[in-house]
Amino acid sequence: MGSWARSKQLAASSWAVLKQDKELMVLPLISGLASLAVAATFLVPIFLTSRTTDALGNETSRVGVVQVLLGLLMYAVLAYVTIFFRTALLCGADERLRGGNPSIASALGGAGQRAGRILPWAIVSATVSVVLRGLEERSGLLGRIVIGMVGLAWTVVTFLVLPILVFEEVGVGEAVRRSAAMLKRTWGENLIVNGGIGLVAFLLLLPSFALFGVGIAIGSPGALVVLGAWATVWMVAVVCWSNAMSAVFQLALYRYATDGQAPSAFAAVDLGHAFTQKSRARRLLG
Repeated sequence: MGSWARSKQLAASSWAVLKQDKELMVLPLISGLASLAVAATFLVPIFLTSRTTDALGNETSRVGVVQVLLGLLMYAVLAYVTIFFRTALLCGADERLRGGNPSIASALGGAGQRAGRILPWAIVSATVSVVLRGLEERSGLLGRIVIGMVGLAWTVVTFLVLPILVFEEVGVGEAVRRSAAMLKRTWGENLIVNGGIGLVAFLLLLPSFALFGVGIAIGSPGALVVLGAWATVWMVAVVCWSNAMSAVFQLALYRYATDGQAPSAFAAVDLGHAFTQKSRARRLLG
């Protein structure tokens, strides 16, 4: 069985797990709302403190050290919020795979118990994102492509860092090293399944774009509001689904990489055969 067939099985198994606890899909929604609240908390004072009035009474905007520091702090807090709720998803999915019956409360409780452990990773993630974005803004077209590839490589290599931090007593450096090592065995499924989830999510978003287009074409403010509202609700639902699916798959991949066997819910996925083939290939090449 090839990587594509195994990846389809992984995606199907991830959905089989998630649909038992559909309430977990609310967690990305809460994360988004919390992120909006955090952004507003920082952006308002950044905007107010950046406004200055000259001798003629004209208002101008100036970005200084205070605004930059507030912006960096905002970036770190937003990263922490995102990682915290991702941790809650991982905890909920892990409870289900272990035979439990997770709830939003139990998932958030699991994340709360690990609140301090995930903080360094939030800082590292935010720092890397800020540095890459800063380099990208100062680069030409070729430089942006290269930096974009570096960012993609970083995302892939660190895909399993969070579950390692959540379920093991290790630091960020060790978690990154272990995630990179695990990637050697799981890179195919990692890329294909995550890419597949992203593709399905994009296809599911198309009706939302169509609704917005129909509302604009009708030209009625009332129709635009109604259709726009339905489109927004559907877009939020798709984003929540894709985030939750990715978290379940992330956990399953981590469990296989660490335990040597897939969780029972993924027993039908022929991962062991694939890894055996890779090991043989490495021996032949060696």
